[in-house]
Amino acid sequence: MADKGAELQSYNNELVKCLEDLREKREEVHRQILKEEDERDKIQNDIRILNERLSRIEASLSKKLAARTEYDRTIRETETSYMKILESSQILLHILKQESVNLVKKRTSGV
Repeated sequence: MADKGAELQSYNNELVKCLEDLREKREEVHRQILKEEDERDKIQNDIRILNERLSRIEASLSKKLAARTEYDRTIRETETSYMKILESSQILLHILKQESVNLVKKRTSGV
């Protein structure tokens, strides 16, 4: 009977040791879970901050692209108008020279 009691005590000791090992493994997994949840929370916060930053940059880019388009339109219209002024100036100069020649001819032929 003593042998059975010793054997039962041995099983009990082994069972207690297995339970302790399982609790230690569970505690290690629990620590890993807490660590990963903390890391996840930090990453989610970083993503939120980056998304807010991205939204601000997108809004800024949109405004700047619209401004650039407006500058391009104004420059194009100004260049077109300037070219028309140059053409008109050339025509006016040509007419003025022609009239000057005609006036000189009239004055010299009338003298």
